[in-house]
Amino acid sequence: MIVARKDSPLVIGVGEQENYVCSDIPAVLSYTKNFYLLNDGDFAKLSKDDVSFYDNNLSPITKELKNIDWDVSSCEKDGYEDFMLKEIYEQPKSVRETIGSRLKNSEKINFDDIGFTKENLQKFDKIYLVACGTAMHAGLAVKPLLEKLCHITTIVDIASEFRYREPLIDENTLCIYISQSGETADTIAALKLAKSKGATTIAISNVIGSSITREADYTIYTHAGPEIAVASTKAYTSQITLLTLLALYFAEVLESVSVDTVNNIKEELLLLPEKLTEVLKDSTKIKDFAHKIYTEKDVFFLGRGTDYTVAMEASLKLKEISYIHSEAYASGELKHGPIALIENNISVIGILTDPFLVEKSVSNLQEVITRGAKTLIITNQNLNVSSYDEVINIPDTNPLISPVLSIIPLQLLSYYISKEKGLDVDKPRNLAKSVTVE
Repeated sequence: MIVARKDSPLVIGVGEQENYVCSDIPAVLSYTKNFYLLNDGDFAKLSKDDVSFYDNNLSPITKELKNIDWDVSSCEKDGYEDFMLKEIYEQPKSVRETIGSRLKNSEKINFDDIGFTKENLQKFDKIYLVACGTAMHAGLAVKPLLEKLCHITTIVDIASEFRYREPLIDENTLCIYISQSGETADTIAALKLAKSKGATTIAISNVIGSSITREADYTIYTHAGPEIAVASTKAYTSQITLLTLLALYFAEVLESVSVDTVNNIKEELLLLPEKLTEVLKDSTKIKDFAHKIYTEKDVFFLGRGTDYTVAMEASLKLKEISYIHSEAYASGELKHGPIALIENNISVIGILTDPFLVEKSVSNLQEVITRGAKTLIITNQNLNVSSYDEVINIPDTNPLISPVLSIIPLQLLSYYISKEKGLDVDKPRNLAKSVTVE
Protein backbone atom coordinates (compact mmCIF):
# COMPACT_ATOMS: atom_id res chain seq x y z
CA MET A 1 0.00 0.00 0.00
CA ILE A 2 1.23 3.49 -0.86
CA VAL A 3 -0.08 6.47 1.12
CA ALA A 4 0.61 10.20 0.97
CA ARG A 5 -0.13 13.06 3.29
CA LYS A 6 -1.54 16.27 1.83
CA ASP A 7 -3.01 18.90 4.21
CA SER A 8 -4.97 16.41 6.35
CA PRO A 9 -3.24 14.42 9.12
CA LEU A 10 -1.91 10.90 8.50
CA VAL A 11 -0.17 8.56 10.94
CA ILE A 12 1.11 5.01 10.64
CA GLY A 13 0.79 2.61 13.54
CA VAL A 14 3.37 -0.16 13.80
CA GLY A 15 2.48 -3.59 15.16
CA GLU A 16 3.97 -7.07 14.95
CA GLN A 17 3.65 -8.19 11.32
CA GLU A 18 0.93 -5.60 10.86
CA ASN A 19 0.87 -1.86 10.15
CA TYR A 20 -2.02 0.60 10.30
CA VAL A 21 -2.87 3.81 8.47
CA CYS A 22 -5.19 6.31 10.12
CA SER A 23 -5.85 10.01 10.52
CA ASP A 24 -5.60 10.08 14.32
CA ILE A 25 -3.75 8.08 16.95
CA PRO A 26 -6.76 6.98 19.08
CA ALA A 27 -8.19 5.10 16.08
CA VAL A 28 -5.66 2.26 16.51
CA LEU A 29 -4.42 2.81 20.06
CA SER A 30 -5.89 -0.53 21.14
CA TYR A 31 -3.52 -2.26 18.66
CA THR A 32 -0.28 -0.31 19.03
CA LYS A 33 1.37 2.58 20.84
CA ASN A 34 4.16 3.00 18.27
CA PHE A 35 3.62 5.52 15.48
CA TYR A 36 5.30 7.22 12.56
CA LEU A 37 4.08 10.80 11.99
CA LEU A 38 4.09 12.05 8.40
CA ASN A 39 4.79 15.63 7.35
CA ASP A 40 2.83 17.34 4.61
CA GLY A 41 4.03 15.99 1.25
CA ASP A 42 5.47 12.77 2.66
CA PHE A 43 4.83 9.37 1.06
CA ALA A 44 5.01 5.94 2.70
CA LYS A 45 5.12 2.44 1.23
CA LEU A 46 3.73 -0.22 3.55
CA SER A 47 3.66 -3.95 3.77
CA LYS A 48 2.59 -5.98 6.82
CA ASP A 49 6.15 -6.01 8.20
CA ASP A 50 7.86 -2.97 6.68
CA VAL A 51 7.40 0.79 6.16
CA SER A 52 9.60 3.02 3.99
CA PHE A 53 9.31 6.80 3.60
CA TYR A 54 9.87 9.31 0.79
CA ASP A 55 9.66 13.08 0.47
CA ASN A 56 7.59 14.82 -2.20
CA ASN A 57 10.44 14.30 -4.69
CA LEU A 58 10.29 10.56 -3.91
CA SER A 59 13.74 10.61 -2.35
CA PRO A 60 14.04 8.13 0.56
CA ILE A 61 13.89 9.66 4.05
CA THR A 62 13.99 8.25 7.58
CA LYS A 63 11.37 8.72 10.29
CA GLU A 64 11.62 8.42 14.05
CA LEU A 65 9.28 5.85 15.61
CA LYS A 66 7.40 7.54 18.47
CA ASN A 67 5.84 5.79 21.45
CA ILE A 68 2.53 7.39 22.46
CA ASP A 69 1.95 6.50 26.08
CA TRP A 70 -1.82 6.94 26.23
CA ASP A 71 -4.02 4.61 28.25
CA VAL A 72 -5.98 2.34 25.90
CA SER A 73 -9.02 2.59 28.20
CA SER A 74 -9.15 6.32 27.35
CA CYS A 75 -10.42 5.29 23.92
CA GLU A 76 -13.25 3.20 25.43
CA LYS A 77 -16.39 4.30 27.23
CA ASP A 78 -15.63 2.39 30.45
CA GLY A 79 -19.31 2.02 31.35
CA TYR A 80 -20.32 5.59 30.48
CA GLU A 81 -23.16 6.02 28.02
CA ASP A 82 -21.17 8.43 25.83
CA PHE A 83 -17.57 9.55 25.40
CA MET A 84 -18.55 13.14 26.13
CA LEU A 85 -19.94 12.25 29.56
CA LYS A 86 -16.86 10.17 30.33
CA GLU A 87 -14.59 13.02 29.31
CA ILE A 88 -16.50 15.53 31.46
CA TYR A 89 -15.94 13.26 34.46
CA GLU A 90 -12.26 12.79 33.57
CA GLN A 91 -11.55 16.49 34.10
CA PRO A 92 -10.28 16.21 37.70
CA LYS A 93 -7.67 13.74 36.40
CA SER A 94 -6.73 15.66 33.25
CA VAL A 95 -6.34 18.94 35.16
CA ARG A 96 -4.35 17.20 37.91
CA GLU A 97 -1.98 15.62 35.38
CA THR A 98 -1.56 18.87 33.45
CA ILE A 99 -0.66 20.67 36.69
CA GLY A 100 1.60 17.83 37.78
CA SER A 101 3.59 18.00 34.57
CA ARG A 102 4.80 21.49 35.50
CA LEU A 103 4.21 22.16 39.21
CA LYS A 104 4.90 20.13 42.33
CA ASN A 105 3.44 21.53 45.56
CA SER A 106 4.28 25.26 45.62
CA GLU A 107 7.71 25.05 44.02
CA LYS A 108 8.76 27.13 41.04
CA ILE A 109 6.97 26.16 37.85
CA ASN A 110 9.10 24.09 35.51
CA PHE A 111 9.19 25.07 31.85
CA ASP A 112 12.82 24.12 31.30
CA ASP A 113 11.93 22.91 27.80
CA ILE A 114 11.19 26.55 26.92
CA GLY A 115 13.86 28.03 29.15
CA PHE A 116 13.00 31.73 28.66
CA THR A 117 15.21 34.19 30.52
CA LYS A 118 14.06 37.51 31.91
CA GLU A 119 15.73 39.23 28.94
CA ASN A 120 13.85 36.93 26.50
CA LEU A 121 10.49 37.85 28.00
CA GLN A 122 11.22 41.56 28.43
CA LYS A 123 11.66 41.98 24.68
CA PHE A 124 8.05 40.99 24.00
CA ASP A 125 5.76 44.01 23.71
CA LYS A 126 2.66 41.92 23.06
CA ILE A 127 1.39 38.35 23.21
CA TYR A 128 -1.05 36.85 20.73
CA LEU A 129 -3.19 33.86 21.66
CA VAL A 130 -4.41 32.40 18.38
CA ALA A 131 -6.88 29.51 18.02
CA CYS A 132 -10.31 28.44 16.78
CA GLY A 133 -13.54 27.53 18.58
CA THR A 134 -13.18 26.13 22.08
CA ALA A 135 -9.39 26.57 22.05
CA MET A 136 -9.90 30.27 21.30
CA HIS A 137 -12.26 30.49 24.30
CA ALA A 138 -9.51 28.98 26.46
CA GLY A 139 -7.25 31.80 25.29
CA LEU A 140 -9.90 34.39 26.16
CA ALA A 141 -10.23 32.90 29.64
CA VAL A 142 -6.50 33.33 30.32
CA LYS A 143 -5.95 36.74 28.68
CA PRO A 144 -6.78 38.67 31.93
CA LEU A 145 -4.36 36.48 33.89
CA LEU A 146 -1.49 37.05 31.44
CA GLU A 147 -2.02 40.81 31.47
CA LYS A 148 -2.41 41.03 35.24
CA LEU A 149 0.62 38.88 36.05
CA CYS A 150 2.99 39.78 33.22
CA HIS A 151 1.95 43.35 32.33
CA ILE A 152 2.21 42.51 28.63
CA THR A 153 -0.56 43.47 26.20
CA THR A 154 -2.34 40.22 25.27
CA ILE A 155 -4.53 39.84 22.20
CA VAL A 156 -6.77 36.84 21.51
CA ASP A 157 -7.41 36.28 17.83
CA ILE A 158 -9.35 33.82 15.71
CA ALA A 159 -6.85 31.93 13.55
CA SER A 160 -8.93 32.23 10.37
CA GLU A 161 -9.05 36.03 10.81
CA PHE A 162 -5.46 36.47 12.04
CA ARG A 163 -3.90 35.02 8.91
CA TYR A 164 -5.77 37.26 6.48
CA ARG A 165 -5.51 40.70 8.05
CA GLU A 166 -1.75 41.35 8.11
CA PRO A 167 -1.38 41.39 11.92
CA LEU A 168 1.22 43.74 13.40
CA ILE A 169 3.76 41.18 14.53
CA ASP A 170 7.56 41.13 14.48
CA GLU A 171 10.52 39.72 16.42
CA ASN A 172 9.19 41.41 19.57
CA THR A 173 5.92 39.46 19.46
CA LEU A 174 5.19 36.18 21.21
CA CYS A 175 2.50 34.14 19.46
CA ILE A 176 0.89 31.20 21.27
CA TYR A 177 -1.17 28.77 19.16
CA ILE A 178 -3.70 26.48 20.80
CA SER A 179 -5.13 23.33 19.17
CA GLN A 180 -6.31 20.12 20.82
CA SER A 181 -5.53 17.98 17.78
CA GLY A 182 -2.57 20.03 16.59
CA GLU A 183 -3.96 19.65 13.07
CA THR A 184 -6.29 22.67 12.82
CA ALA A 185 -5.60 24.04 9.34
CA ASP A 186 -6.25 27.73 10.05
CA THR A 187 -4.17 27.65 13.24
CA ILE A 188 -1.22 26.01 11.49
CA ALA A 189 -1.39 28.56 8.67
CA ALA A 190 -1.50 31.42 11.20
CA LEU A 191 1.56 29.98 12.94
CA LYS A 192 3.50 29.83 9.67
CA LEU A 193 2.60 33.46 9.01
CA ALA A 194 3.93 34.55 12.41
CA LYS A 195 7.18 32.65 11.89
CA SER A 196 7.67 34.32 8.52
CA LYS A 197 7.53 37.69 10.29
CA GLY A 198 10.11 36.72 12.90
CA ALA A 199 7.77 36.20 15.88
CA THR A 200 8.56 33.66 18.59
CA THR A 201 5.97 30.85 18.49
CA ILE A 202 4.70 28.40 21.09
CA ALA A 203 2.29 25.55 20.28
CA ILE A 204 -0.12 24.14 22.85
CA SER A 205 -1.48 20.75 21.82
CA ASN A 206 -2.85 17.55 23.28
CA VAL A 207 -1.28 15.31 20.62
CA ILE A 208 2.43 14.51 20.64
CA GLY A 209 4.10 15.06 17.28
CA SER A 210 1.07 16.73 15.68
CA SER A 211 1.63 19.17 12.80
CA ILE A 212 1.44 22.33 14.91
CA THR A 213 4.10 21.02 17.30
CA ARG A 214 6.51 20.44 14.44
CA GLU A 215 6.06 23.95 13.08
CA ALA A 216 6.40 25.96 16.32
CA ASP A 217 9.63 27.12 17.96
CA TYR A 218 8.49 25.60 21.26
CA THR A 219 5.78 23.11 22.22
CA ILE A 220 4.02 22.44 25.51
CA TYR A 221 1.44 19.70 25.97
CA THR A 222 -1.78 19.38 27.87
CA HIS A 223 -2.19 16.03 29.58
CA ALA A 224 -5.85 15.40 28.85
CA GLY A 225 -5.37 12.02 27.16
CA PRO A 226 -7.37 11.13 24.04
CA GLU A 227 -10.53 13.21 23.59
CA ILE A 228 -12.94 11.23 21.41
CA ALA A 229 -16.17 13.26 21.55
CA VAL A 230 -16.29 15.98 18.92
CA ALA A 231 -17.40 18.65 21.41
CA SER A 232 -14.34 19.49 23.51
CA THR A 233 -14.60 19.40 27.31
CA LYS A 234 -11.50 18.12 29.11
CA ALA A 235 -9.18 19.63 26.48
CA TYR A 236 -10.67 23.07 27.21
CA THR A 237 -10.09 22.93 30.96
CA SER A 238 -6.62 21.44 30.42
CA GLN A 239 -5.75 24.26 28.02
CA ILE A 240 -6.82 26.89 30.56
CA THR A 241 -4.79 25.09 33.23
CA LEU A 242 -1.64 24.90 31.10
CA LEU A 243 -1.94 28.53 29.98
CA THR A 244 -2.36 29.56 33.63
CA LEU A 245 0.83 27.68 34.51
CA LEU A 246 2.61 29.41 31.61
CA ALA A 247 1.43 32.84 32.80
CA LEU A 248 2.65 32.09 36.33
CA TYR A 249 6.00 30.92 34.94
CA PHE A 250 6.37 34.14 32.93
CA ALA A 251 5.53 36.16 36.06
CA GLU A 252 8.16 34.30 38.08
CA VAL A 253 10.85 34.87 35.45
CA LEU A 254 9.91 38.52 34.90
CA GLU A 255 9.43 39.19 38.63
CA SER A 256 6.53 41.31 37.44
CA VAL A 257 4.29 40.76 40.50
CA SER A 258 4.89 39.85 44.11
CA VAL A 259 5.86 36.31 45.09
CA ASP A 260 2.74 36.19 47.29
CA THR A 261 0.48 36.94 44.33
CA VAL A 262 2.00 34.09 42.30
CA ASN A 263 1.98 31.66 45.23
CA ASN A 264 -1.67 32.39 46.06
CA ILE A 265 -2.75 31.48 42.52
CA LYS A 266 -0.52 28.39 42.59
CA GLU A 267 -2.20 27.23 45.78
CA GLU A 268 -5.64 27.73 44.26
CA LEU A 269 -4.53 25.91 41.12
CA LEU A 270 -3.37 22.88 43.11
CA LEU A 271 -6.83 22.67 44.72
CA LEU A 272 -8.70 22.62 41.38
CA PRO A 273 -8.79 18.81 40.88
CA GLU A 274 -10.42 18.32 44.29
CA LYS A 275 -12.90 21.13 43.62
CA LEU A 276 -13.71 19.70 40.17
CA THR A 277 -14.54 16.39 41.83
CA GLU A 278 -16.87 18.24 44.18
CA VAL A 279 -18.68 19.99 41.29
CA LEU A 280 -19.22 16.62 39.57
CA LYS A 281 -20.66 14.85 42.64
CA ASP A 282 -24.29 15.75 41.97
CA SER A 283 -25.82 16.73 38.63
CA THR A 284 -29.48 16.38 39.69
CA LYS A 285 -30.31 20.09 39.42
CA ILE A 286 -28.67 20.34 36.00
CA LYS A 287 -30.60 17.29 34.74
CA ASP A 288 -33.86 18.78 35.99
CA PHE A 289 -33.21 22.14 34.34
CA ALA A 290 -32.23 20.41 31.09
CA HIS A 291 -35.58 18.60 31.14
CA LYS A 292 -37.38 21.94 31.57
CA ILE A 293 -35.74 23.72 28.64
CA TYR A 294 -34.74 21.09 26.06
CA THR A 295 -37.58 22.02 23.69
CA GLU A 296 -36.62 25.70 23.57
CA LYS A 297 -35.35 27.42 20.43
CA ASP A 298 -33.23 30.18 22.01
CA VAL A 299 -31.07 30.39 25.15
CA PHE A 300 -28.98 33.32 26.39
CA PHE A 301 -25.82 33.27 28.51
CA LEU A 302 -24.61 36.28 30.51
CA GLY A 303 -21.41 37.03 32.38
CA ARG A 304 -18.81 39.71 33.10
CA GLY A 305 -15.03 39.41 32.93
CA THR A 306 -13.86 35.79 32.89
CA ASP A 307 -17.50 34.76 33.40
CA TYR A 308 -18.26 36.18 29.96
CA THR A 309 -15.60 33.94 28.41
CA VAL A 310 -17.29 30.96 30.07
CA ALA A 311 -20.64 32.15 28.71
CA MET A 312 -19.19 32.05 25.19
CA GLU A 313 -17.87 28.50 25.62
CA ALA A 314 -21.15 27.32 27.21
CA SER A 315 -23.12 28.83 24.34
CA LEU A 316 -20.90 27.07 21.80
CA LYS A 317 -21.35 23.72 23.58
CA LEU A 318 -25.12 24.08 23.51
CA LYS A 319 -25.11 24.92 19.81
CA GLU A 320 -22.70 22.11 18.94
CA ILE A 321 -24.53 19.15 20.45
CA SER A 322 -28.17 20.20 21.02
CA TYR A 323 -28.66 22.38 17.89
CA ILE A 324 -30.43 25.01 20.02
CA HIS A 325 -29.66 28.57 18.99
CA SER A 326 -27.86 30.35 21.82
CA GLU A 327 -25.98 33.59 22.32
CA ALA A 328 -23.50 34.80 24.93
CA TYR A 329 -23.37 38.44 25.95
CA ALA A 330 -21.25 40.48 28.32
CA SER A 331 -23.84 41.39 30.96
CA GLY A 332 -23.25 45.13 30.58
CA GLU A 333 -24.10 44.91 26.87
CA LEU A 334 -27.59 43.59 27.59
CA LYS A 335 -29.19 47.03 27.53
CA HIS A 336 -27.42 47.94 24.28
CA GLY A 337 -29.69 45.78 22.14
CA PRO A 338 -30.01 42.13 23.23
CA ILE A 339 -32.61 42.92 25.90
CA ALA A 340 -35.08 43.39 23.02
CA LEU A 341 -34.95 39.61 22.59
CA ILE A 342 -35.94 38.85 26.19
CA GLU A 343 -39.57 37.86 26.54
CA ASN A 344 -41.74 35.81 28.86
CA ASN A 345 -40.39 32.34 29.74
CA ILE A 346 -37.16 32.56 27.72
CA SER A 347 -34.13 30.96 29.40
CA VAL A 348 -31.22 33.09 30.56
CA ILE A 349 -28.16 31.50 32.19
CA GLY A 350 -25.95 33.71 34.33
CA ILE A 351 -22.41 33.02 35.55
CA LEU A 352 -21.29 34.96 38.66
CA THR A 353 -17.92 34.10 40.21
CA ASP A 354 -16.14 37.45 40.58
CA PRO A 355 -16.96 39.25 43.86
CA PHE A 356 -15.95 42.60 42.32
CA LEU A 357 -18.50 42.24 39.53
CA VAL A 358 -21.32 40.34 41.21
CA GLU A 359 -23.39 43.40 42.16
CA LYS A 360 -23.47 44.66 38.57
CA SER A 361 -24.23 41.18 37.22
CA VAL A 362 -27.13 40.72 39.65
CA SER A 363 -28.55 44.04 38.46
CA ASN A 364 -28.37 42.86 34.83
CA LEU A 365 -30.06 39.57 35.69
CA GLN A 366 -32.84 41.44 37.46
CA GLU A 367 -33.58 43.18 34.16
CA VAL A 368 -34.28 39.85 32.42
CA ILE A 369 -36.27 38.50 35.38
CA THR A 370 -38.63 41.49 35.31
CA ARG A 371 -39.27 40.69 31.64
CA GLY A 372 -40.36 37.13 32.44
CA ALA A 373 -37.17 35.16 31.78
CA LYS A 374 -36.49 31.97 33.71
CA THR A 375 -32.97 31.86 35.08
CA LEU A 376 -30.24 29.38 35.91
CA ILE A 377 -27.30 30.77 37.89
CA ILE A 378 -23.82 29.26 38.23
CA THR A 379 -22.08 30.94 41.17
CA ASN A 380 -19.75 30.75 44.14
CA GLN A 381 -21.13 33.97 45.62
CA ASN A 382 -23.65 34.48 48.43
CA LEU A 383 -26.80 35.34 46.47
CA ASN A 384 -30.46 35.67 47.26
CA VAL A 385 -31.36 32.32 45.68
CA SER A 386 -35.11 32.98 45.85
CA SER A 387 -34.70 35.48 43.00
CA TYR A 388 -33.80 32.75 40.49
CA ASP A 389 -35.41 29.58 39.16
CA GLU A 390 -32.31 27.46 39.80
CA VAL A 391 -28.92 28.12 41.39
CA ILE A 392 -25.92 25.81 41.05
CA ASN A 393 -23.26 26.51 43.66
CA ILE A 394 -19.64 25.74 42.87
CA PRO A 395 -16.57 25.96 45.15
CA ASP A 396 -14.92 29.33 45.65
CA THR A 397 -11.59 30.02 43.92
CA ASN A 398 -9.58 32.91 42.51
CA PRO A 399 -11.79 34.60 39.85
CA LEU A 400 -8.90 34.44 37.36
CA ILE A 401 -9.02 30.63 37.29
CA SER A 402 -12.75 30.17 38.00
CA PRO A 403 -13.57 29.21 34.34
CA VAL A 404 -12.16 25.73 35.00
CA LEU A 405 -14.91 25.18 37.59
CA SER A 406 -17.83 27.25 36.29
CA ILE A 407 -17.88 25.59 32.86
CA ILE A 408 -18.53 22.10 34.30
CA PRO A 409 -22.27 22.46 35.09
CA LEU A 410 -22.75 24.07 31.69
CA GLN A 411 -21.01 21.22 29.86
CA LEU A 412 -23.37 18.87 31.69
CA LEU A 413 -26.36 21.05 30.81
CA SER A 414 -25.57 20.81 27.09
CA TYR A 415 -25.03 17.07 27.42
CA TYR A 416 -28.35 16.39 29.19
CA ILE A 417 -30.31 18.65 26.84
CA SER A 418 -28.89 16.72 23.89
CA LYS A 419 -29.81 13.41 25.55
CA GLU A 420 -33.36 14.67 26.19
CA LYS A 421 -33.62 15.39 22.46
CA GLY A 422 -32.33 11.91 21.56
CA LEU A 423 -29.32 13.23 19.62
CA ASP A 424 -25.91 11.67 19.00
CA VAL A 425 -23.88 13.49 21.67
CA ASP A 426 -20.45 12.32 20.53
CA LYS A 427 -20.93 12.94 16.80
CA PRO A 428 -22.96 16.10 16.22
CA ARG A 429 -24.01 16.78 12.66
CA ASN A 430 -21.71 18.62 10.25
CA LEU A 431 -18.79 18.69 12.72
CA ALA A 432 -15.41 16.92 12.85
CA LYS A 433 -12.98 16.42 15.71
CA SER A 434 -9.97 17.75 13.77
CA VAL A 435 -10.84 20.64 11.46
CA THR A 436 -8.29 20.14 8.71
CA VAL A 437 -9.92 22.34 6.07
CA GLU A 438 -9.85 26.12 5.82
